[in-house]
Parts: sequence; C-alpha cells; structure tokens
Amino acid sequence: MKKHTLIAIIAHDNKKADMIQFLIKNGIVLQHDKIKLIATGILGRNAEKSGFKVKKMLPCLMGGDAQIASKVAQGKINVVFMFTDPLVTNAHEVDIKMLVRICDVHNVPLATNEATAQLFLNAIVQRL
Repeated sequence: MKKHTLIAIIAHDNKKADMIQFLIKNGIVLQHDKIKLIATGILGRNAEKSGFKVKKMLPCLMGGDAQIASKVAQGKINVVFMFTDPLVTNAHEVDIKMLVRICDVHNVPLATNEATAQLFLNAIVQRL
C-alpha cells in the first residue's frame, strides 16, 4: 500500500487563479498527511502563499511540465490536475501534448478542468 498520493498541479496562466481557488476549496483534504502536492514553478509558489506545502519544479516554459511527465513515467505521480484554457493557443502546446501522452501511456488519471479534478479528488478521499 502506498504511503501517500502524489498529485501534480499545473495550470495555464489564465487558469492559475482557478487552480488556487480549487486548492483552497479543498484545503482540508489536500492538507491531509497522505496527500502530497507537486507543481510547476509559479503555480507552486502561489500555492505555498495560500498555505499549501508543495514540491516545486521548474516553470512550464523552462521544462517543469517535462519534469512532472518524467515523474509520471517513473510511477511517482498518482494523478495530474492540469487546468487548461481551451480558448488560448499556447506556445508550448507540444509539451502539454507530451504530458497528456505520458499520462495515457502510464494509465495515470489526468484532469484538465475543475469538475474532473473534483471527481478524482473525491475518489482519492474515499481511499484515505
């Protein structure tokens, strides 16, 4: 049995505030000792400012999403919450597709919006 559930959090610039609000809304659950958070650069700092303990990777544009994908491939990350903005084209779309592909290859749940992330989090809570 795993000691903890590692949740990766990533968000497009327009969705960073939404991710922080999601974390705050679920703060009691996400601060459980069996749940750990890992995030890309700026989002990780913002989560820390909101009171969460987060392991920070590089910013996405500097390879943070690739670092998270590597941890998914190694079996270290249990679920990925990546809030995307479908209305904006991103310069690093290739990196985003890479992370989605790695999650699919390794059968790791990936939530790209708050509704799906909430469903995944509710399922995690049932296993605590």
